[in-house]
Amino acid sequence: MSSDTWGPEILPTRARYAPGDTVAVEGRGIDQPFRLDVFQLGDLIQRTEPGQTDLGLLAPGAYGIEAVTTDGRIIARTAVEVGGTSMRYGFVTSFGPTTDVAARANLARRLHLTDIQFYDWAYRHADLLGGGAIYADPLDQPVALATVTALCEAYRQAGARSLGYSAVYGVGAEDRDTWNDLELLRPDGSPFTLGDFLWVIDPAHPRWLAHYGDDLDQALSVGFDGFHLDQYGWPKAATRRDGTFVDVAESFTAMLSALRLRLPNARLVFNQVNDFPTHRTAASPQDALYIEVWPPHETLGDLAGLATRTRTIADGRPVVVSAYQSVYSIAPADSADTAARFTMASLFSHGATHLLCGEAERVLVDPYYVRSHPMEPSTAAMLRRWYDFLVEHTELLLADHLVEVTGSMASPYNDDIDVTFTGAETSWEPMAGRVWRRVVETDQGDHIVHLINLTDQTDTLWDAPRVPVSTVTGTLQVRLWGPVAPRVQVADPDAGGRLIDCHVEVDGDHATATLPPLGVWQVVRVSAPRTEPLPA
Repeated sequence: MSSDTWGPEILPTRARYAPGDTVAVEGRGIDQPFRLDVFQLGDLIQRTEPGQTDLGLLAPGAYGIEAVTTDGRIIARTAVEVGGTSMRYGFVTSFGPTTDVAARANLARRLHLTDIQFYDWAYRHADLLGGGAIYADPLDQPVALATVTALCEAYRQAGARSLGYSAVYGVGAEDRDTWNDLELLRPDGSPFTLGDFLWVIDPAHPRWLAHYGDDLDQALSVGFDGFHLDQYGWPKAATRRDGTFVDVAESFTAMLSALRLRLPNARLVFNQVNDFPTHRTAASPQDALYIEVWPPHETLGDLAGLATRTRTIADGRPVVVSAYQSVYSIAPADSADTAARFTMASLFSHGATHLLCGEAERVLVDPYYVRSHPMEPSTAAMLRRWYDFLVEHTELLLADHLVEVTGSMASPYNDDIDVTFTGAETSWEPMAGRVWRRVVETDQGDHIVHLINLTDQTDTLWDAPRVPVSTVTGTLQVRLWGPVAPRVQVADPDAGGRLIDCHVEVDGDHATATLPPLGVWQVVRVSAPRTEPLPA
């Protein structure tokens, strides 16, 4: 897919703006005058004159931006974030001399990717910079260090951080003799290996940590802002060649502490593979809690539970889940897109983000990122909508203060807030054939209702082909909190993108609102009561 197929667009100059930065967008493929309308949680806060694409200084927060023609048509949308700590993770795997650096930076701007993982950029796992200016990586992919540096600079200009991939305990055949005394062994005495080209060693041995810390420190000179620190999820315990028992979770915590001391200003993101050992490493000095999932984390509910548990121990750090959508390799794009939408809806609605997109226009289907899948134009359009939605509604999706209250607010027993559908049942856990309904409370006393439409699905697997989604229409009912009605807004990433107001009617002790048709996911915001009195 050529970048031309992104169509008319307004592209923010940066994936995220620091407070005090001038916010601006770049119009592409638009052949008529347009103004910019800027929205914050559904409210219009700024409007430019036609031709003005510089928005000046915006207060810290998240905003939706629409390009509107002189006759009032919306021809493009985007979103921007000023300040903030959320992490929207992407990847890059092409480091050859002819790599199109600008196209990869454009994707970071387009999808607001704050951090980019440089996957397999290094010469060798135990010798990151030993290949000189041009070399082949361990699996024979071409690398030019000048391209790596150019990518780092391009991402920095685009407002994204560059993280160099590194396995924390992998040693290749060419370096094995140096480190074989630190190898971790199976009960039969054979070494733990990844395939036939990497041997696993104790990541916390002082000799390795001294070498590894130096190697990472030197790699910062390439232009990286930090590192993605990888492991394989096994072994969890093993014996070194000298007979020493190794609790690998303890080794990881020691390693992370040592690397933070060695690299005090580097961004460090460690892979807690399949949630191992998150309960041990969460308190370690890492800048995000990142988890790559495998079975038995197979359902949407598994993803939701993982995100919820991790947020409780994240101490305000972002939570990122890597869930490979291999469905793109086996199913038509529309079916795979629907699967990806369910995955994102489940994660975003539970306060986590998803590592999925990267390169110039590809999605991850496999742990070897080089085998990523090209985006169809329909996939690209969908992902732009959903990432815009994530950014614009960050406050409602990723804020630390959000607390689930479904069990105390919804259902007839509570009768405080709920949504009913004609011909469809709701559930407070993801269930095939139902609308998954969740209620979250903000620190301002507002309530966010998430509605995920599983009515047409026969299972809740997150990496499986999905059938088309039929829309259903819901009715929101809210117990009145006083003599005035609440404000009800609804947003849908596939239907306009921003919050729109719903008409609210009062009936006795309750207020009701008919919601727009529900596709895959709706976010309903029920705000504190308005100050004006109810109609007579």
